[in-house]
Amino acid sequence: MVKYKGTVTIGDRFNSSTWDHVCIKLVGTEGTSERTTLSTGFGYFCSGPVLQFEVNCKTTIGKLLQIELDKKTHLLLPQNAWLAAKVVVDSPEGETYHFPIYHWFTNQDVQTFSEGTGLKVKGLADSTEKWKDMDSIRQVFRNKQTTISEHVQQNWKKDSLFGSQFLNGVNPMVIRRCSVLPEDFPVTEDKVFLRGGRSLAEEMKSGRIFLCDYKILDGLKGNIINGKQQYLMAPLVLLHQTPKDRLKPIAIQLTQKPSGHYPIFFPTNSDYDDDWLLAKMYVKSADFNDHEVNFHFVRSHLLAEVFSVSLLRNLPMVHPLYKLLIPHTRYTLEINSLARDLLISENGIFTKYIACGGEAMDMLMQRATESITYTSLCIRDDIKERGLETVANYYYRDDGIQMWDIINRFVHGVLSYYYKQDSDVKRDTELQTWVADIFKHGFLSRTESGMPKDFNTVDELVKYVTMVIFTVSAQHSAVNTGQFDYCSWMPNSPMSIQQPPPTTTGASDHDRIMNSLPDINATVNVMAVLSVLSNQSSDFVPLGQYPEEHFSEMIPCGHIEVFQKELGRLSAKIKHRNKGLKIPYTYLDPELLENSIAI
Repeated sequence: MVKYKGTVTIGDRFNSSTWDHVCIKLVGTEGTSERTTLSTGFGYFCSGPVLQFEVNCKTTIGKLLQIELDKKTHLLLPQNAWLAAKVVVDSPEGETYHFPIYHWFTNQDVQTFSEGTGLKVKGLADSTEKWKDMDSIRQVFRNKQTTISEHVQQNWKKDSLFGSQFLNGVNPMVIRRCSVLPEDFPVTEDKVFLRGGRSLAEEMKSGRIFLCDYKILDGLKGNIINGKQQYLMAPLVLLHQTPKDRLKPIAIQLTQKPSGHYPIFFPTNSDYDDDWLLAKMYVKSADFNDHEVNFHFVRSHLLAEVFSVSLLRNLPMVHPLYKLLIPHTRYTLEINSLARDLLISENGIFTKYIACGGEAMDMLMQRATESITYTSLCIRDDIKERGLETVANYYYRDDGIQMWDIINRFVHGVLSYYYKQDSDVKRDTELQTWVADIFKHGFLSRTESGMPKDFNTVDELVKYVTMVIFTVSAQHSAVNTGQFDYCSWMPNSPMSIQQPPPTTTGASDHDRIMNSLPDINATVNVMAVLSVLSNQSSDFVPLGQYPEEHFSEMIPCGHIEVFQKELGRLSAKIKHRNKGLKIPYTYLDPELLENSIAI
């Protein structure tokens, strides 16, 4: 008989404990345990925040892969919810396995959780040492890969992969067409070599030059990690769409204004390949921080919270908009509360280990909030404003616009059943209070944002509600699901860089690149978080599925059926397209989209 000893940590929330029986089953590479009741008596899971348990097995079950958790009610007591934070299991072989849970158990269903901190190899999570070489990074993460992350690891130095990520990676939101060079980005014709032999001016006129501008990061002071100053740049990146429709970088300036201290880097510096590679790494580090704080946290998680709170505050359960939107708020407030505690609190992972952690994070969140416009939240308008209507191989745009249109038709069908004419919208005081509350508290009454503060027509209402559902489902998936794919090979997307940028060309080499990378503990802690965030929630509900029947009328229910069929057709279309792609774009496949921000 062998013993597995462990602890269960209960979530730090009001009413997070339970008097129900809690059961666990361990799943390993060589077998499984019996389902074991963890409770030792009535109220055991009400008695403290961390509780110990033992699971006995006849023989070892090998390396732990998963655990299964469920709870059963006492015979004479009503069922109550339970919030589990994490489970830690010590094996007889001396290995420790961490299972992040952070999930409310509201019924008796069995839930499965994977070993989420497997990236935290023993001793590495606390190591403040530098990585010795690229192979040492590779060895640590060799057992935790996806098809795309493996491709990224093998090809991350290539300009073609660097460029393609601005269209179809985890942050497709920064790139825009460039018809005139910014005054502070003095790239000259003689420094740029464009495939096809055309000049920079000709290619700009043809719409084949693009710009990524990280001005939102300008002036932010880098974090201090392990007692060492970090460097967060605000780069400008110029890209060219080649005759073969590949997007490649042609110039990088690491600061917002030209300076004699920092040169502009070009791929034509063939004698200084390490210069060009390091310049791209500074860009990807800036992109990582902009993505996580601005596009992922503020523009999806926090906006979803604003929509949810105003819904719960202002609309009764019988209101048609409440019925339409409440499924799209599932777990959002809970996951955001956990993010505040675990990621951006004083001791949060992002606060401690990414370049904009600390004071810079507060400023970046403020800037991100101030930069939000209604146009930027509506994908058709956003794509047009960024001039990206015709750029080739932009699957975020292609799939996203189709998704927007499907959601829009669904929303129009449902709401037009209740609002027959514009005057019905104007007279609905509860509806008007809902949108006014969002405008005041979510967008700080900023009229320059273009956000509606009231509705005058049915069409205005439909567009706004489409934006809400798109944001909490499709948009969140687009900026969340690919995090592990593109960021788990850390050199491709460093969360921080701890060397100042080179002041001359020819100053970079392999040692400088390795010394610039984040330390071991920063890498493994952030990668563990990204691994968890990139997974589906344990009780995933795909977009368009409504386990709770809020509508009873025939017409709204009919529109739900049509919505589901249209989503199914788009999913099949995307899967067919992806068969012909070297790197499939799956982040807007309806089959993989969650109904709400639940992870």
